Amino acid sequence: MSERPLQLMLVDEDPTFRLGLRVWLEQLPGFQIAAEASSAAEAMAIVRKCDRTQAAAFTDPTLRTQRPINLVIVDLGLGISDGGTDPVSSSGLQLCKSIKTEFPKLPVLVLSARDEPVLEAAARQVGANGYGTRGMPVRELAQLIRTVAKGPSGAMEQQRTQKTPSIPGPLTAMRLSMRLSGIEKIEQQIAATATELRRSRLTWLERQVLVGQMRELKAARWCMQQLWSTRKYSDVGWVKNQTQSRNRAMSATASPGKAMAVTRPSSLGAAAAKPLPEANVLSLRSGDVQNMVFEAVFAKLQTDLENTTAEPVEIDILRLDKKRELLFVILRRFEDLLDDLRQSAPQPGQLRDKSPQVLRDLWVATIEEFFGRYYTVPLNGVEQELVAVLYQEKEMVERDILQHIPLVPDLLSHWLFQDAMVVDGTAYVATTPEALAHSEKLLENVLIQLGNAVMQPLLNRLADVEVVKKGLYSRRIISTRDIERFRNDLSWRYRWNHLVNEPTAIFESQYRLYTLGPRGIMLTPIYAPRRSELDRLSGLPWAVTVMLEARDALSPRVRAVISMVGSTVVYVLTEVVGRGIGLVGRGVLQGIGNAWQDTRRSRQRQAPPTFNEWE
Repeated sequence: MSERPLQLMLVDEDPTFRLGLRVWLEQLPGFQIAAEASSAAEAMAIVRKCDRTQAAAFTDPTLRTQRPINLVIVDLGLGISDGGTDPVSSSGLQLCKSIKTEFPKLPVLVLSARDEPVLEAAARQVGANGYGTRGMPVRELAQLIRTVAKGPSGAMEQQRTQKTPSIPGPLTAMRLSMRLSGIEKIEQQIAATATELRRSRLTWLERQVLVGQMRELKAARWCMQQLWSTRKYSDVGWVKNQTQSRNRAMSATASPGKAMAVTRPSSLGAAAAKPLPEANVLSLRSGDVQNMVFEAVFAKLQTDLENTTAEPVEIDILRLDKKRELLFVILRRFEDLLDDLRQSAPQPGQLRDKSPQVLRDLWVATIEEFFGRYYTVPLNGVEQELVAVLYQEKEMVERDILQHIPLVPDLLSHWLFQDAMVVDGTAYVATTPEALAHSEKLLENVLIQLGNAVMQPLLNRLADVEVVKKGLYSRRIISTRDIERFRNDLSWRYRWNHLVNEPTAIFESQYRLYTLGPRGIMLTPIYAPRRSELDRLSGLPWAVTVMLEARDALSPRVRAVISMVGSTVVYVLTEVVGRGIGLVGRGVLQGIGNAWQDTRRSRQRQAPPTFNEWE
C-alpha cells in the first residue's frame, strides 16, 4: 500500500507563484496542496480551523475524511510589498513564530527570495524547521519538503549523508547564472517600486499603476525561476566561484604570467610540441574549461541572431524565437552527448574517429527534440511522421554540412582532456584566454552549422507545407515565391562555396567560421594549415587555386607595367602637351586682348568733340 501524500499549505501573497508551485508539486508523487493563503491572518485562520476539525473528528465520523496539514510553506517576504522594508521583521517570520507557538508540532518551511545566512538564522530563531529559496529547483524543493516533514531526525540524517555537490554540467551552470542575474535585476526593480509605493502623496491612479507593476515584476520573477530552473545544485556558492573564475579570465590579458607546460601528449600535432607562449593560466578543475566556454556561448545566444553576412544560411528562415530555441536545443543536447562521451572514457587518439558519430548523434537528437519524435505533417495527402521524413536526407546532410565542420576533434580534446589549443599557429594552454576564446568560436560554428543541418532536410522536403510555415517561418519569408527564392539562394551558395570559397580558403590556409558577434551571425576566418586538402583538389576547385596563384604571380608585374605606362602618359600630357597647349592658349588670349584694346582706341579717335572742347 502506497504512502498517503503529504498535505501542504502554501502561504504567499503572489497568486502566480502559488499557482506555479502548486502545479509543479502536484505533478510529483507524494504531494497534495490542501490549502492556500495570501496573508498571515488568513493562514492562521485556516490552520486553526483544520486543527479544530481534526479534534472534532474523534467524535464526529463525518469529519474523519479531512486530513491534517503536514507542512506549511511560508514566504519570508510576506507583507513586504504592503509597506514593510526589512525581511527579518516581515509578516512571514511573524507567521512562522505564531504557528510554532500555537502548534509546535506542525513543521514550517520558510522560502526566501535570497539565500543569505542572516535570513536563515532569523528563520531558525523563530522556530522554522527548514529554509530554502524561492528560486530553487522543484525537485530539490520536493526533497527539502520531505526532509522537513520527517522532523528533526530526518533533517539530521540528510545533513549527515549530504555530500559536496559535483561540478554542474555546462548548461546547468548557464541556467544557474542566468537565473541569478535575472532575479537580482528583478529584485532591484521590486525594491525600487516598493519605495515608490511608500510615498505618502500618491494619487489613486499612480498607486494602481505601481501595484500593477509590482504584480508584473513578481510574475516575471517566478517565470525566471521556472524558466532557468536546475535540479540538484545550490545556486549561490558554485556560481560565485564560476563568476570569480570568469572575472580572472577576462582580466588575464592585463597581467601576463608564465605558461604551464603540457604534461601529456596532445592531439594537436607538431605545433603543440613547441614551447607554449607566456600567458595568464587560470587554475581550473576538470570540466571547468567546458563550463566556461558553454556559459560564454549561452550568454551570446541571448543577443541578436540576425545574419550579418552576405551569404544566406538555412536558419535565416526561422523566426527569432524559433532560431534561438533551436540553438538552445543543440547546446543542451551537445552537453548530454559530452557527458555520455566522458563516461565512456575515450582515449585522446580516439576522438578523431568518434567526432563524426558525435555530430550525427547530435543532429538526430536535435531533430527529435525540436520537431517532436511523433509529430506528423500532411505530405501528398497522407499524414507522415516529420522526423522519419527528415531522416531520409541523412546522407546529404552529412555530405554537405557535417563533414565540413572543422576542428571538432581538437574542440573535444580541449574540453575532455584540457588539451592545448592552436591559435594562429601557436599552441596555448587550455586555460588561457586565447584558448578559451578560440574554443568559443569553434562551438559557435558547430551550433550554427548544426542548425543549418537540421533545417536543410525540412527545406528540401517540406518547405511549403502550411503548418510548418505558420509554426516556424519568419513573416518576411513565408510566401511561396519568397521560399523558392530563398532555396535558390541557398543552392547557389552551396555551389559557389564548393567551387570558389572553399578552394580559396584552403589555398589561403584558413577556415571560415560562423560566429556570434555583437550584431548577430558573422563570418570569422581563422588560420589553419590545409596543405593535405590542397593537394587533393581537382577539377574546377583546383582551377580556382591555379587562377589565384597566377593572379598572385602576375598581378604585381602587371601593376608595375601599368604604373610605369600611366606615369609616362601623365608626364606626356602634363609636361609636353599641357605646356604646348598652355603656350598656344596664352598667345590666343594675348591676341584677343590686343585686338580689343586697338578697337577701343579707334572708337575714341572717331568720337565727336564734346561741349567743353567747343568752348
